[in-house]
Amino acid sequence: QGQLVESGGGLVQAGGSLRLSCVASRDILSTFNSYVMNWYRQAPGKQREFVASITSSHTTNYADSVKDRFTISRHNSKKTIYLQMNDLKPEDTGIYFCNRANAWGQGTQVTVSS
Repeated sequence: QGQLVESGGGLVQAGGSLRLSCVASRDILSTFNSYVMNWYRQAPGKQREFVASITSSHTTNYADSVKDRFTISRHNSKKTIYLQMNDLKPEDTGIYFCNRANAWGQGTQVTVSS
């Protein structure tokens, strides 16, 4: 099973931007290309929630709370997905996880100060 490794989190002021990355380091290319890839997040004291997804043909889907602010993309030959987050709000604070099927990354912390 592939390993998912996230990076790019950090501390940013409200209105700022961050770009998260997730590399499926152990996947063979055909495996990565066949999967829908997802971003989830978990705020302190809350359940993990869906943020965005992207299919192998680059069809995307977003949670209503992030539409028009976040953009998910993928670079298949690099086995990598991205989450460009703009106009960040304090309520976007949480640990962001990369996911496909039943595989999860370790998460990367995003903190947005007001």
